[in-house]
Amino acid sequence: MDIKGKLIIIGGAVDKGSFTEGHFDQDVTKNLNFFETGILRRLIEESKHNNESRIEILTTASKIPKEVGAEYVKALAHLGAKNVGVFDITKREQAADPEIIKRLEVADVIMVTGGDQLRLTSILGGTLFQDLLLKKYQTEEFIYAGTSAGAAAASNNMIYQGSSGEALLKGEVKITGGMGLIGGVIIDTHFVQRGRIGRLFQSVVSNPRILGIGLGEDTGLLITNNVTMEAIGSGLVILVDGREIKDTNLTQIELGKPISINHLVTHVLSKFDTYDLTTHKMHIHTSQYADDLGVPTDD
Repeated sequence: MDIKGKLIIIGGAVDKGSFTEGHFDQDVTKNLNFFETGILRRLIEESKHNNESRIEILTTASKIPKEVGAEYVKALAHLGAKNVGVFDITKREQAADPEIIKRLEVADVIMVTGGDQLRLTSILGGTLFQDLLLKKYQTEEFIYAGTSAGAAAASNNMIYQGSSGEALLKGEVKITGGMGLIGGVIIDTHFVQRGRIGRLFQSVVSNPRILGIGLGEDTGLLITNNVTMEAIGSGLVILVDGREIKDTNLTQIELGKPISINHLVTHVLSKFDTYDLTTHKMHIHTSQYADDLGVPTDD
C-alpha cells in the first residue's frame, strides 16, 4: 500500500521555546532559536495547509494532560498555527465519542505527547479512534507526530519497559504491540541522554529484520510514505541494523544472562541526513567525501 501520510517521531524534550522555564520572556526573539529552525516549525511547514492546518494535540499518554496540552497550544500559537485543539481522551469509551471522531475526521495533524506509551495503546488500541487514525494516515495528506511515548508507540511493535543498565540481559526489555502506523522498525526515545542503546540491541537481535531507531531529545525523523527518513532537530538519531548479524548466544542462555552479538551494524544521523527503508542506504547531507563520489557539495 502506498502511504500518503507523513510520520514525525521525536525523541522527547521538544524545544517549544522557553515555555517550561521559570522566567519565560514574552519577547519571542529573546528565547531559544526554536521558532525558526525547530521541529514544531517543520511540522507546520509539512502540514497540508501550513498555518491554517487543523492540529489536534493528543495528551492521552500524559499524567498531566491539561498542562502538557496547554504548552503545545501556546508553542504552536507563537509559531503562527491558528487552528489548534486538544483531545482529552482518558477512557476507552471517549475514543468512540462522535464529537471527537468528527474532529479527527477533519484534522490535518495529530500531535501525540509524551508520557506512558502503554497507557496510550491500552486506551486507544482497537477503538474507532485508532481505526480512523490509521485510515487517515494511509489515505490522506495527514501527519502523525509523536514525541517520547507518542513516538515509541507509532510502530507495529513498541518497547514499553526495560532499564538501560540491564538492557543487554536476556528478557529485560519488554515489547508489545504499538499503534501500527509503520512496520519493520522499533523506536526508542530519550536515547542518547538515557543511554538506551542496549534496549535497541536486544530488540533487534531477537528479530534482525526490524530496524532499531534511537531518537535523541529534541531530535526526530520525518518519514515520508513509510520509506524515506530525514533527521530533524538538534541532536542525533541512531539506527541499529541487525540484518548482518553473524552470531549470538540469545537462544542458548537463560533469562537474566548477558547477550553476546557479533557484527551488529549501526548508523548515526544528524540534521538533514536521510535513510531509505527500502534500499537501506544512508545519505550524509554534508559528506566530506561528496567530491570523491562525484556528488556536488552544498557550497
